[in-house]
Amino acid sequence: MGLRLKFNLVLIVVFVAGLGVTGFISYELLHRNAREEVLRNAGVMMEAALSMRGYTVGQVRPVLQVDPDKFLPQSVPAFAATEIMGLVRKKYPDYSYKEAALNPTNPNNRAVEWETDIVNAFRADPGRGEVSGIRETPTGRSLYLARPFQIKDAACLSCHTTAEMAPASMVKIYGPNNGFGWKLNEVIGAQIVSVPMNLPIRNANRAFVTFMSSLAIVFVVLFIALNVMLTLLIVQPITQLSEAADQISRGKVDIAELPAKGKDEVSQLGQAFNRMRRSLEKAISLIDKE
Repeated sequence: MGLRLKFNLVLIVVFVAGLGVTGFISYELLHRNAREEVLRNAGVMMEAALSMRGYTVGQVRPVLQVDPDKFLPQSVPAFAATEIMGLVRKKYPDYSYKEAALNPTNPNNRAVEWETDIVNAFRADPGRGEVSGIRETPTGRSLYLARPFQIKDAACLSCHTTAEMAPASMVKIYGPNNGFGWKLNEVIGAQIVSVPMNLPIRNANRAFVTFMSSLAIVFVVLFIALNVMLTLLIVQPITQLSEAADQISRGKVDIAELPAKGKDEVSQLGQAFNRMRRSLEKAISLIDKE
């Protein structure tokens, strides 16, 4: 096995190991950054929905005329936030916001199976401020961000304790069987934002492929450059030394001196070989004279 082959085998092993470690770390890092980006987007959507709720309570409700015979769903913060986020879904259908409840007044807010699990988790541990996770959907992977919806204002119970206490206009719209029996400080649902992960994941995969391809190209260029340097600086001089030593071992001492300019180790070896050849040539000439 030649010196060049040994060198290349070691270089390839080191590169493959380094490429594997680098690929694993970069893949995990890029996908973690993609997930954090999606989580930030979900957080922005959540804050936007909360701002809509606050705007409805602070600026819309006070200017509406109270009509006991007419219930305006638009004055309900949850309805307003859901409707406005619904307009966003017309342009971004994979984004969603829902105030999912186990016993909602509006049937559209009733929690489905996976949302029920989240609500029950909040009910079991009301101190949990926020949960997030990833689930598979027909359009791909989606990240959800959920926060508990808890009754903290006793005034809200006037519409949700019993059907008899609730405004007749509200009962007329939604019926007497939904959205009642709520209790103060009870977690009755969860605000859930869903954001698609397809685009950030595709961007992360594209960045990963670009990075690994660039790394492979750098290695190929480095591999070629190192092989050229190895050939010119080490393999060729050592090959010349080996051939010259072989000729001398066969009794041929009248050979040209090897080029040995420079101060590196190979040049010093060539200079030492030339001195040895000259000394051997002189010794042979003295023996021939005798």
